[in-house]
Amino acid sequence: MSRRCELTGVGPMVGHNVSHSNIKTKRRFLPALSPATLQSDALGQSFRLRISNAALRTLDFRGGLDVFLVKARDEQLSPRALKIKRQLKAKLAEAKTAA
Repeated sequence: MSRRCELTGVGPMVGHNVSHSNIKTKRRFLPALSPATLQSDALGQSFRLRISNAALRTLDFRGGLDVFLVKARDEQLSPRALKIKRQLKAKLAEAKTAA
């Protein structure tokens, strides 16, 4: 399983461990990923995604999964999140034409 956030695309970064004697050794900074069950209001479903803690805070700030996915760029989203976004856009377009 890849260490990449499914909503923001954040992945591992590379840096150095620096000792007291200033010796540098390579290390990886892994993102803080956690499994989260997110509710979509428009679709009436819940989805289980592996997202970073920062993305979870952003979801709360923006007002939920639906708003986040509509504004998110497709390059950042995982294939699963893209599938949810397509379903969401189809549902919103259907609701718009019905109204």
